[in-house]
Parts: sequence; structure tokens; C-alpha cells
Amino acid sequence: MTKEYRHIPVLLSECLEQSNLKTHYTFVDATLGGAGHSSEVAQRLGSDGVLIGIDQDEMALAAAGARLRNLALNTPPQIELLRGNFGNLDELLLEAETPGVDAFLFDLGVSSPQLDFPSRGFSFKEDSPLDMRMDPGKQTVTAAELINTLDASELTRVIRDYSDEKWASRIAQFIVESREHAPIETSSQLVEIIKAAIPASARRAGGHPAKRTFQALRIEVNSELSVLRKGLEAAVRWLNPGGRILVISYHSLEDRVVKEVFAKHARTCTCPPGLPVCACGANPVLKVRTRKPILPSAEEIENNPRARSAKLRVAEKIR
Repeated sequence: MTKEYRHIPVLLSECLEQSNLKTHYTFVDATLGGAGHSSEVAQRLGSDGVLIGIDQDEMALAAAGARLRNLALNTPPQIELLRGNFGNLDELLLEAETPGVDAFLFDLGVSSPQLDFPSRGFSFKEDSPLDMRMDPGKQTVTAAELINTLDASELTRVIRDYSDEKWASRIAQFIVESREHAPIETSSQLVEIIKAAIPASARRAGGHPAKRTFQALRIEVNSELSVLRKGLEAAVRWLNPGGRILVISYHSLEDRVVKEVFAKHARTCTCPPGLPVCACGANPVLKVRTRKPILPSAEEIENNPRARSAKLRVAEKIR
């Protein structure tokens, strides 16, 4: 692993347990990152097993590939790394000629290395260009472009809808007024504008005042919620009977999408009692295994503070 791409996997033991791994399984890590989860999965798959890692970040794929190649395994699984976004899961799995999948893992959100590498522009703690693209080679719209082109109402919508920021309208207005004098191009510029927009009394609680706005911009730049829904729908189709989907989310918007997709495919008959034949057509495909999400332990949070907001939900394809 490179110094720039060290990654501590979140809820690792819980994911391994919930994956219900068998040596012959096909496991898809849809958010490979630094292969923190996948390097452990590889050690539990046999020579008949298949590990497919997907990531749109070239730096992540290179680091993950090096880590997986360096594993000392007596019976290594077949390993295939694919560059792409899990929103294009159908195309990627067709490319890999995969007949079916026994377990999917989605570890959502921005990874620790992306936050820690200033040039990526994700962090409000470092001065860097306002980029925030997960795949700079394929995506054209940056956070800076959004900040400098959207009108006040659109900026308000993005910040409010994707972060629940109560000062969204005021932040948007301050952004519009500031860019009339000069373009807003760096994270430090935007942070100062946000600080000026939020009253001092409100800045004293709730963490860094720019955290929510930066989250909202990242979600908008990468269309994260629509991509997540599309990826989960594809995963349901590719899952073998008895196979499982595991999703780690880090904020309420992601978690809501996961719950909605799982609930949609787990829905049973809703017809009124007494009807001789089902008229609603509900045919459950999934069984939700986590009525409540699995949360990290206090010990894990202490060792890895970025795990604090993580929630793991699991669903199983009905046999």
C-alpha cells in the first residue's frame, strides 16, 4: 500500500460474518478502495472462488491491486479488478462474464485516502482546488463549477436536500455575493464564505461549519444517490439465491435509499384479507436480515473515528 492510500476497513468482522462466505463463492466488492475488506475476503475464498473488485478511482485500483497481489495465499481465488462506477454494475459484470454473485459489498461515501489527499478537493480541512470528482478522468463537472454557476435557489436546494443544512439559503446567498467579486476556486475560499454565513452562535456546536455543505456538493457532483439506487437494483438482479447484499452507509440520505430498495424487494402481499387471489402482484425477492442497522463498537470508533456514523444493512436473496 502506498502512503497515500492506507485505508482502515469499517465494520470488517461484521461484514465477514454477514457475507456468509463459502470457498467457492463469487464476491463483488463494489467499492474496492484500498482493498481493506477484499484482502480479508480473499483469504476466505478458495481456488474455486472469485473476487471482483470495482472502483472508479485509478489510485485506489493501483493500491488495491498491489495489496491483493502481495497476499501469501496457498489457494488464492480468481481476482479481477474493474475500473468503473457501481452505477454501471450490469455492464461491468457482463464484462467480467459473471454468471451470478453470492455476495455484494457496498462501502459508501468518500474514502479516507480521498479525504486525506488534498489535490482531490474533498476535504474542508485542506486548502485545495474545489474538485470533488470521484473519477476525474470521466467526469467533467467539478464542485467549483457548481459553486460558480448555479443560481441561489439551486445552490440552496443542493445544500439543503443533501445535508439538512439549516443555513442553506444564507450560505447560498453569501456564495452568490462573493463570486460577483471573484470566482470561488479553492476549498479555503468556500470555507471562509460558509463561516461568514453561519452565525457565530450556531458555529459553536455540530462540528466543522463547512462539513455539511461539502458533503452536499460531493453528492451532487457525483450523483451519488441516483447512482446508489441504480447499483443496488442491479445487485438484486445479479444475486444468486441465498446470496447477500451488504451496504455500509455514512449518512441518513444513503441509509434511506438502502432501506427503500431493500423494502421494495422484500414487500409481501398487501391485498385485503379474504381475497381469493393476490391482486397486488407483490412477489418478495429479498429477505431483510437487519431490522436495525449494525453499528460499530465503541472500541472501533475509538480506533477509527471515521467509523462513527457507519451503518451496515444486509439483505438476502430468497431461495
